[in-house]
Parts: sequence; structure tokens; C-alpha cells
Amino acid sequence: MDLQDMRAALAEFVDQREWRQFHTPKNLAMALAGEAGELVTLFQWLTPEEAERIMEDPQTATQVRHEIADVLSYLIRLADVLDIDLAAVLQEKIRLNEQRYPVHLARGTADKYDRLPTDGDC
Repeated sequence: MDLQDMRAALAEFVDQREWRQFHTPKNLAMALAGEAGELVTLFQWLTPEEAERIMEDPQTATQVRHEIADVLSYLIRLADVLDIDLAAVLQEKIRLNEQRYPVHLARGTADKYDRLPTDGDC
């Protein structure tokens, strides 16, 4: 299933239930944030090592997969309602980040682009 198939499947699911009236940009953004929060709670208080192994427990792995699916579905719905081409905007953002984070300046650091040294500092 590609992104367009997912968009179509979700739109059909929503239409069958007459939920478009509830799928305003505000409501979808709030639902997306809520689902992202539910995903975060699965990792809350875990050590980095425990987080790396989270998928080893079948019950927790199922929860993680379901929350990621919820996040993805609301993101796709929000993009659909706002008429945003997710693939195109992702490509655009990658190009922007390639400029913001040149490999020779960003490799191995988690610094934000405005904290990286400039070419003149190297």
C-alpha cells in the first residue's frame, strides 16, 4: 500500500462513517498530537537501552505499532484535508535540511543548524 492508497483508504473509512464533518484541520492536528502523546507514553521513563529493546515484548510491540499507525493515519488525514502532497513536501524538506545541515558540518553532532559552525569556522 503506497501513500495514495493509504489516503484513499482512510478517506473511504471516514466517508462511510460520515466523519468528514469532524475532520477539520484543528481537530485532526489535535488528534495527531494526542496520538503522538500516546506513543511517547510507551517510552516514558525507559532508559535508552530499554527503549532500544521495546519491540522485544510482544504486547508492548503491538501497542507501539498501533500508536504509530494512529499517528500516521491522522497525519495522512490532515494532509489530505489541507491538500498537502506528503511525498512532495517531504522531498522539499529534505532538500532544505541538506542546505541547513551540510554533511561536513553536521556529521556526528545533534546541534541545530543555527548552532553549527560556518564554513569559515572550519
